[in-house]
Amino acid sequence: MTSSASAGSARFNALSRDAATAELRAVCASAAWIDGLLARRPYLSDGELLAAADTVTAGLEPADLAEALAAHPPIGRPEPGASAREQRGMAGASAELRADLLDLNLAYQERFGHVFLICATGRTAGEMRDAARERLGNTPERERETVRTELGRINRVRLIRLLEGEHT
Repeated sequence: MTSSASAGSARFNALSRDAATAELRAVCASAAWIDGLLARRPYLSDGELLAAADTVTAGLEPADLAEALAAHPPIGRPEPGASAREQRGMAGASAELRADLLDLNLAYQERFGHVFLICATGRTAGEMRDAARERLGNTPERERETVRTELGRINRVRLIRLLEGEHT
């Protein structure tokens, strides 16, 4: 994605507030994130929109992060649409690996109080399992920042698809 103006950012700028809200909600469920991006319209380029998304994600309060996390299905149990496309790395995972991920998801949720969030795009099931194991050792503070980083990556992947005219 270049930083030059494109049909994607122009199309996004032209949407009504309600339509833009609906498109952004498919990217991230945090109302604060959506409002932050809407408040910065119009965008001169796709790069400007992506940079704004990163800035808004970095500033989300814990309650806003929790709102975003609540909309993400557990790794290994994607919902139709974006999460299924993003979790393609789970295709062909063995029953043992799927069971490991389920156990890790449950342990993670018990430790941190929310779903294990990782940008699954381009990752194998084994890589996601290994990341879950590693992150279980994080402090809550460190994990909150890791989650914020992963959410930013997911939002960016989904925004790029939106700008390219794909449905998230």
